[in-house]
Amino acid sequence: MATKAEVLDFIRIYADKMAEHRQELTDYDQAIGDGDHGINMSRGFKAVMEKLPTVEEKNIDDILKAVGMTLVSTVGGASGPLYGTAFMKAGAAVKGKEELSNEDILLALDEAVGGIQFRGKAVEGEKTILDSMIPAINAIKASLADGQTMAEALVAGETAAWNGVEYTKTIIATKGRASYLGERSIGHQDPGATSMAYAFQAINEVAQKAGN
Repeated sequence: MATKAEVLDFIRIYADKMAEHRQELTDYDQAIGDGDHGINMSRGFKAVMEKLPTVEEKNIDDILKAVGMTLVSTVGGASGPLYGTAFMKAGAAVKGKEELSNEDILLALDEAVGGIQFRGKAVEGEKTILDSMIPAINAIKASLADGQTMAEALVAGETAAWNGVEYTKTIIATKGRASYLGERSIGHQDPGATSMAYAFQAINEVAQKAGN
């Protein structure tokens, strides 16, 4: 179960991580992309933090949709539409909710993946955001199916997300600017997969703090 306060906590922690790792993400992107992923994500979540006080009394779906719309309008490149769509689809999946059950959380994550796949026309294994996101969600589902708590499952989820980031170093990019490099993209980790892994790190930190 996740409360609205925990959802807001996740957004704030994730925004902090995007500011903290701005240069790191930009460096990864300079190696294989447009070189602005960290700058864009940091700017987008700075705008999210400015928007948050105006929506924090609303339902969880309104909060998530506001985050998504803010990211779409402030984050440049492909990341804005992808992350923005993910948050908006997650919000639509939990309409009217004041707190989220484990099933709600999984549905929101699945809908976020679907939104990214539709918007980005990508699948797992193409050196994108999905290469950390999908393994993380699969690990969470497997842990819950084994009878673990959501807090325990999110530990496994974060581990799987970072393993996914490592995996992106071994594959050729076939989407976006990085695809222009072909085999030269091998050896570089995907910046989008990395920023997504920080999202699962943020979710995990909230869960461990709450102890659920």
